[in-house]
Amino acid sequence: MATQAPSKTKKEATKGLTSTKGAGEPQTNSAVNIQPILNQQVQAPNPTQRFGTVSQRLPIGLDDHVRLESVQMLNQLLADTISLRDLYKKHHWQVVGPTFYQLHLLFDKHYEEQSELVDTIAERIQILGGVAVAMAFDVAEITSIPRPPRDREEAPVQISRLLEAHQIILKNCHEYAKKADESGDDGTNDLVVSQVMRTNELQVWFVSEHVVESPLTKAE
Repeated sequence: MATQAPSKTKKEATKGLTSTKGAGEPQTNSAVNIQPILNQQVQAPNPTQRFGTVSQRLPIGLDDHVRLESVQMLNQLLADTISLRDLYKKHHWQVVGPTFYQLHLLFDKHYEEQSELVDTIAERIQILGGVAVAMAFDVAEITSIPRPPRDREEAPVQISRLLEAHQIILKNCHEYAKKADESGDDGTNDLVVSQVMRTNELQVWFVSEHVVESPLTKAE
């Protein structure tokens, strides 16, 4: 009967598996234990920037007081735009009646366009060195758009709410554009006029035509 060879020790068996880093460097086969550091918000340090302030990061040729005024105006415009965007989504879900399909699609199209404006306004705030309002809790405190009920409403009522919100935003746009022009903030003026104002005016046209009382016509 053949004699069984003695088994290797654990150290001998793993000897060939160790990595060689170089001459004179320690050898190891242990992996680095990478773990996320959780719950850092519990004992968070001071914020990197306070809301309502402007930083000095971007040299864009505007004085602090000009940038601060523009940031305050844009945050109001941002909160109202977020509210209008969400109002369109609410009506997109809840619209009912013989024009359901047309309004369902139109409301969602306008929702997407308002979403683009939200990003554009927020980016302008950051470019100016400010902090953009973001959370729904904060938007609800700042917005000047009236809060709609949770109920489902008739399409003409939905449209009237949308037109009221558009009008509030457009009135602010005229005021903000004038102030930005007077202070020399051409970038904010251009954003308010060429993007926010024109988008809202176009949407007002599309939406308001749905509540025009037009008599039926008959071909002769």
